[in-house]
Amino acid sequence: MIPAMTYDEFRRQLGKAGLTVKGFAELIKQTPNSITNYATHGEVPPHLAIIAALMGDMAESGLDYRTTLARIHFEASKPRGGAEKGKFGGSKQTNLNLTSNS
Repeated sequence: MIPAMTYDEFRRQLGKAGLTVKGFAELIKQTPNSITNYATHGEVPPHLAIIAALMGDMAESGLDYRTTLARIHFEASKPRGGAEKGKFGGSKQTNLNLTSNS
């Protein structure tokens, strides 16, 4: 079994691609904090590890990963836990319409 990619190795792969964590986050339309939060876990999820490894290897081989990524059109992910006004944690609670007796 292949071990997970450590956060330090993830950053090394980004460095090979000439990217910072912030630059990587911008490329994949994520917030930099959502990426740097993985430092506390010590590992990055497999999908980010794969992307970083491929980008690092492409850059090392003289291939332009930016051209490849530019062909892919996608929307930024919606932030998790984004609460709507009047809704706790974004949950679909019904409004009780309570009135005060004052």
